[in-house]
Amino acid sequence: MAGWLAVLSLALFAFALAAFIMRLPREGFMLFGSVLLFGLAGYAWQGSPEQHGSPKAAMPAEPRSGEAMIEARKSLFDETRPKPNFLVTSDAFARKGQFGDAAGLLRRGLTENPNYLEGWLALAMALTAHADGFVTPAAEEAYDRARAIDPSNPAGDFFLGFSLARSGELRKARTVWNDLLERSPEDAPWRSDLEARLAQVDQMIANAPMLR
Repeated sequence: MAGWLAVLSLALFAFALAAFIMRLPREGFMLFGSVLLFGLAGYAWQGSPEQHGSPKAAMPAEPRSGEAMIEARKSLFDETRPKPNFLVTSDAFARKGQFGDAAGLLRRGLTENPNYLEGWLALAMALTAHADGFVTPAAEEAYDRARAIDPSNPAGDFFLGFSLARSGELRKARTVWNDLLERSPEDAPWRSDLEARLAQVDQMIANAPMLR
């Protein structure tokens, strides 16, 4: 709990600093606050706020740090189908927060399984987590490979849009999510959630003249 209080306090301090000391324009309050909320959501997904700080070398991430990421990915795939060993092993590394090691295993496994969609998505998410939530060119390429294998599967673009929004790239996130919505069937179970996220991003952009 103390860790979360520290994170929330830091977010409030950042908002106050931008608003009252750096004199952020009032019309930008909504955007800045929303980006902070995306950051907190992403930290809840990938971070470990209860882990003790130290001025020495960083401690390894707690095992739960990658758990939510893996479960979110798995929820969009058939869990009754067996998983290849390289994915199972890479997930074990990701659960410990060792995203670089997880990505290395996935790259080697995908060399022999180039059409394995869930493997490309796992690689994209591991690379993004390894870069502290930012979508690197390598991660974006992995997301693209996942989409190319099965354009009807929403997983790649859904998580790509989330990561872009979290890092403040709202227009890119909107483009990705809007394209996904346009090619989604009317009865797709993810449509309502996607529409809500698009509406939120549109509101952020509308309240930020610098993004128009």
